[in-house]
Formats: sequence, C-alpha cells, structure tokens
Amino acid sequence: MTVNPEILQPGPKMEVDYKKCNTPMTCKKCLELCPQAVFAVDTIKYIKFTETDINEPDAYKIIPRHSDKCSGCMDCIKVCPQDAINIDFKGVNTA
Repeated sequence: MTVNPEILQPGPKMEVDYKKCNTPMTCKKCLELCPQAVFAVDTIKYIKFTETDINEPDAYKIIPRHSDKCSGCMDCIKVCPQDAINIDFKGVNTA
C-alpha cells in the first residue's frame, strides 16, 4: 500500500521561492507579522569566527517550519514584497 504524504499533512503546503526571497534578513516581514510564528530562519552560510552578512544573497533561508500551525490568515502572502510565499490548502482537513 502506497501512502501519499501530502494526504497526511496536518497543515497547508507552504512554499517559499528562494530565487525571489534570497536576502530574507533584510526584510523579515513574514517573520514579524505571522501571528502563529510559522516561519523560522536557517543560516545557510557559516564562516568560523565571522558574522554572516545579512545582505549576502542565499546566506539565510526563511523556512515555514511550523506550517501545521498556519491559521490561513494569508498575511504573509499579503506582506511579502517579493511575492515569494505560496500556500496550498488542498487536502487539509479543516474539520
């Protein structure tokens, strides 16, 4: 029996287009606005004993780490200046 993992997903499918959102630490609007604290920041580039430049492209990534907590307010989509966030509620049990 094959199980489709998208069917078992407790929350919406959230995606961030990293080509559009490549310097998230200069913006952080989704992080600051999300009432459910769905998003987190991962540091991608590490250099020992050196602080990573927030303006460097692709040094950080915004991750929808807690997408199961998404309330569907869509504020993150509305506030994103790069139009980099997509949320898909297909297959989400809202009952």
